[in-house]
Amino acid sequence: MRFVHAIGHAFSVAGGMTWQILWSLILGFALSAIVQALVRKGTVERLLGSDSPKTLGVATGFGIASSSCSYAAVALARALFRTGANFTAAMVFEIASTNLVIELGIIMALLLGWQFTAAEFVGGPIMIVIIAVLFRLFLRQQLIAAAKHQADRGLAGSMEGHAAMDMSVKARGSLWSRLSSAEGFTSVAEIFVMEWAAVLRDIVVGLLIAGALGAWVPDSFWRHLFFTDHPLLSRIWGPLLGPVISMFSFVCSIGNVPLAAVLWNGGISFGGVVSFIFADLIIVPILIIYRKYYGTKMMLFILATFYATMVAAGYAVELLFGAAGLIPSTRDAKVLNATVSWDYTTYLNIVFIAVAVALVWRFFRSGGAMMLKMMGGNPEPAITGSGAEA
Repeated sequence: MRFVHAIGHAFSVAGGMTWQILWSLILGFALSAIVQALVRKGTVERLLGSDSPKTLGVATGFGIASSSCSYAAVALARALFRTGANFTAAMVFEIASTNLVIELGIIMALLLGWQFTAAEFVGGPIMIVIIAVLFRLFLRQQLIAAAKHQADRGLAGSMEGHAAMDMSVKARGSLWSRLSSAEGFTSVAEIFVMEWAAVLRDIVVGLLIAGALGAWVPDSFWRHLFFTDHPLLSRIWGPLLGPVISMFSFVCSIGNVPLAAVLWNGGISFGGVVSFIFADLIIVPILIIYRKYYGTKMMLFILATFYATMVAAGYAVELLFGAAGLIPSTRDAKVLNATVSWDYTTYLNIVFIAVAVALVWRFFRSGGAMMLKMMGGNPEPAITGSGAEA
């Protein structure tokens, strides 16, 4: 009976978090779908041919406008590299597409607070600058050539079909005319549903893990793990430990935000939360994919440079936000509130569930079911969304 109660408690916590963030997830994915519908994949490929500051800025911008699914971002970065993009630019695109996207910022603000969203958009560019410097200093052409040879073998990783799809609006005209057209509605619906399908597993697993940890793990464990009784040591230890926890949580993309809320309430430092969030690109399953894509040496190089960069970004954010007095003084992330009542959250959930239903209806009416079957896909051919024929 005690075991059943514990399981029920964990699901209750996970359910409460899901209800709190549902509308923000739908809003974030809808906004992301609108942006992606306006950005053509071919445009991205043409503009990422070097590692100049301008090109890396363009790569960052395209990443922000791209998918929030870590697996799809990794697959798309490999595809860009194979078609002529500079390796550093491809990695910058990958980082921005998972750590600087709209939906991540919204859910962080809702669960953790606006300070964490601000830290994301401050720490992300810092991370990209550090990566560019490290790659310029230590990445050798011989290693890039070996990675290119391995990439051209076309070994399948995950979400290859999703990464290959170009679901942007093909018609010309003003932004409003493109979006308000039948093709625009179909394109947004396709991207919205495909993005949900790509990250749903991570969101569900992340919520369940966060629910279990929030319900079962005592506060004393977190206090000892994060050295909460030693403020200076805690600030040093947090950014070092955050990426390690992320690596072995096996949860990436938006799915690790609920767990970040649990860690924050448990006592991890502000910078530790930031480094944990940024580490979705070095979780164990993605490291295995890097090895398939680029070979063992490049996988280890990516792991070492990404980890060092994530830790450095965590320290930078800790120092900057601490100096500005922007680090929250309370630890009240929305983890244990499992109640549902007639408040703004419920009303917003009803509105955005209706939006989601409309987009899902359009997706299946336009033949989107076949696209779902092609998500795993093949890394070779480019796939065009049905919106092109709408």
